[in-house]
Amino acid sequence: MSSASITTPIRREPELLGQTVVVIGGSSGIGLETARRARAEGAKLILAGRKPEPLQHAAREMEALRTKAFDATDPAQLAQFFRELPAPIDHVMVTAGRPYYGRLLDMDSAQASRALSERFLLFLDIARNAAPKMRPGGTLIFMGDAGGRRPALGNGAESTVAVALPPLIANLALEVAPVRVNLIAAGFVDSPLSASVLGGELEARRNQLRATLPIRRVVGPADVAALAVHIMTNTALTGATYDIDGGQQFVGA
Repeated sequence: MSSASITTPIRREPELLGQTVVVIGGSSGIGLETARRARAEGAKLILAGRKPEPLQHAAREMEALRTKAFDATDPAQLAQFFRELPAPIDHVMVTAGRPYYGRLLDMDSAQASRALSERFLLFLDIARNAAPKMRPGGTLIFMGDAGGRRPALGNGAESTVAVALPPLIANLALEVAPVRVNLIAAGFVDSPLSASVLGGELEARRNQLRATLPIRRVVGPADVAALAVHIMTNTALTGATYDIDGGQQFVGA
């Protein structure tokens, strides 16, 4: 006579249970997927973005504590946003800030200054305003561009910024410790932003990447979100840059 063993599923506590996650750029793409994953891990959410309508839709889906529609690159609006937040908060994920493309010599001084400094100043302003409200061990997570590091015509500003962001992140990690600071550097991500940039060329780009990337698929927002939540939960990670591009940088795709 044989007896069948009964396996009891192992239950684990959600890794962000009781923690508050702020997502700036949380109404679409990578920010929205990060908010979804953080919520699934038990986090309470505060969402911010430029456009009120998609922001409210995301907030209803994830039962966000609060939302705020504003331009994060405006220092006064950004300072007000953090000033009004209830403390303490645990993690801040930032997908705001966009790359600038075009030949450097075709930019006037004002355009070049903005292209080279906008994300630097945004990251500094967020660190300055967010860190005093954060619990020790929480993290600021910023988005960078792995593919932008390669020099190319029309990519001068972006490649300059892309290689300069990792040391900025490392220095911020020292200055705001024990709050942690990390950078996610993504390659092509199949997101609404990519769709808006590529338009009718989007499917051809997807097919090219499926054929050439070592992972044989396109990186999506959920991939980046999984990394972001891991950085939130692993309190040994700070001052680092994490590439997520499916091997794009190795094959020059």
